[in-house]
Order: sequence, then structure tokens, then C-alpha cells
Amino acid sequence: MYMLFEAFPVVFSGGHGTVGLMYIPVVIGCMAGCVAYFLIFLPRYEAAVERHKPQLAPPELRLDMAMWVSPMFAIAFFWFGWTSYPSVSFWAPMSSGLALGFSCICLFLALVNYIIDVYLFVAASALAANTVIRSFSGAIFPLFATQMYEALDPRWASTLLGCFACAMLPIPFVLKRYGAALRAKSKFASNIRRA
Repeated sequence: MYMLFEAFPVVFSGGHGTVGLMYIPVVIGCMAGCVAYFLIFLPRYEAAVERHKPQLAPPELRLDMAMWVSPMFAIAFFWFGWTSYPSVSFWAPMSSGLALGFSCICLFLALVNYIIDVYLFVAASALAANTVIRSFSGAIFPLFATQMYEALDPRWASTLLGCFACAMLPIPFVLKRYGAALRAKSKFASNIRRA
């Protein structure tokens, strides 16, 4: 997402003559993702918590939202890249921001909650490590994003990012399937039986 924010000026100022308002769909997508979390996924998780009482609910239940939106995250990059031609209306690449914002916030909420549920007593340390890596990425990636988008052109640069997103797409599915076994091998993870 940080790299795509650097790509917006390359695509929109060069081919369409405007940049600032192009970020609005990302914000709208993020807000829609928060609404979806609170209206759809959180009630489902709370119902699962009730079903598992008096035991704690398995952390893997938090991954349902990530499993639904991870394909959307990858699609957003391809959508942005291959609609970024100057001859295509700016509405097409701008609309990809809705999918990007929605999927990013949903993935973030799902995975942060998963980390908290997995590590319980050491969750603050796990979240701190996660934040350091995200902040490092947020600081480093924009340093070369503009050059990458100018050298590869927006189509191929976005395709490269979309391919990375596709490579990471199985992560929530693998964690859902093997998370309990992986937690059992960790001395820091909570010891919760899989449902």
C-alpha cells in the first residue's frame, strides 16, 4: 500500500493531470472495511466465542475475514496497474483504491487480532515486532517506489506487486489449517485447542 501511494502521482499527474482527490477512494474503502468488520465479522466471532465457552475460542477463527479479502488485495494491484493508461478514464484506476483500502484494513484487523489471540500474555511484544516491521517497510518502500514505477511503467510495476500479493495469498488459509499445530510448537503462543 505504501508503494502504491507513491505510484499515484506517477499515474495520475502524468496521464490524468490530477492527484489529490485520487486518495479519497482508499479512505472510503478503509471506512467500508471497518463497517464490514463491525457488522459482519465481529458478530460472527463473538458468536463463536459463546459456542466455545468456557474454553477460549481458537485464534484461527479471526482469519475468516483475511481469507475473504486476501484475493481482493491482490486484484487491486492488477486493477490499478492495467487501468492506468492515460487513454483510460481516471475513474478506473481510482476505483481500485476502494478495493485496496477495504482489503488492507480488513487484513490488518484480522491479522492484528489473530496475533493478539495467539500470543495473549506476550501480545504486546508480538504487536511491537509487527509494528517495527510494518514501519520499516513504510519507510523503505517509498524510497524506491517512484523509480520502480517510472522504470517499469505502472502496468508492470503494479503487476509485480500483484504477484507478490498472490504469493502471500495462501498465508491466512495455511494458518487456518495448520495454526493450532504451529502454536503447539511455540513456547510463547497460547495453548488453545482447535475447534
